[in-house]
Amino acid sequence: QVQLTESGGGWVQPGGSLRLSCAASGGFFSDYAMGWFRQAPGQEREFVAAIGGGGVTYYSEFVKGRFTISKDNTKNTAHLQMNSLKPDDTAVYYCAAKGGSALVMRRGVADAWGQGILVTVSS
Repeated sequence: QVQLTESGGGWVQPGGSLRLSCAASGGFFSDYAMGWFRQAPGQEREFVAAIGGGGVTYYSEFVKGRFTISKDNTKNTAHLQMNSLKPDDTAVYYCAAKGGSALVMRRGVADAWGQGILVTVSS
């Protein structure tokens, strides 16, 4: 089973940037799709971004143009570069992996999930 470990969260001022990382182990392959989700206090989990094994990317409307997802196949690691952060971006961010299609991750389908990492955006 794939294990995922997130890192890079923290507290940042509005307009600032953070870079989240997700390290995969335990049977992960380079053709897996990788994705990020988030859940704010009192809110439902929502899709943020995903990248397929071939590099095709998908973004939710509320992060498009500000966040960039990428994957380093040599290190089995995915990244989420978050720029122009807003207070509404405050949430626990979860990494996810899916064998096969990245498209289905848009509706929350995944084979493995990380434990989550907190991102706080405030003055």
